[in-house]
Amino acid sequence: MTRFKLVPEPPERVEAVAEAQRAVPLVPGTEDDCCARLMRRLEFPSRDVARTWLTFLRALELAEERETGFVRRSQEPTPAHLRSAFLDRVYGAREVRDALTAEPRDADAVFARFEARVPVWEHHKDPSGWRETWRERVGFILDWLVLLGLAERRAEGYVVDETGRSVGSDGADCGR
Repeated sequence: MTRFKLVPEPPERVEAVAEAQRAVPLVPGTEDDCCARLMRRLEFPSRDVARTWLTFLRALELAEERETGFVRRSQEPTPAHLRSAFLDRVYGAREVRDALTAEPRDADAVFARFEARVPVWEHHKDPSGWRETWRERVGFILDWLVLLGLAERRAEGYVVDETGRSVGSDGADCGR
């Protein structure tokens, strides 16, 4: 199974994922066209942010790349689907979640547990900046885990969410 590395900064509401999905065209478009559409509809500040979201939507199985371009998939972004796709198809998501326990860990402690899983070629691609890039990515993954109801953020750090809480379409807890 393909796992995707790009993870955008999490939005405040999980509904933003559905909004981003709706911004992807039903008729295949080029990457440039799709990014311009995401920027226009969602007010993303740059093409890089839009491209990261387009890749992330592919990871979540909400968009796909075809020979003719990128297209929206009919998959509904339900909380259960988002959790499953995030853990299965985003590189590091499962590993970061597995690094969490009932004892709070801050993002640096979680990154320290994850660091050995950063692909070696990433070290060579950016010898002086790969740690900063991946530390930020782990931070984004942690915040996505919280948004999706797979972890909790406490004052002392992040903990695994064992309660199985359900996240509503507006990001609100439904199970507590």
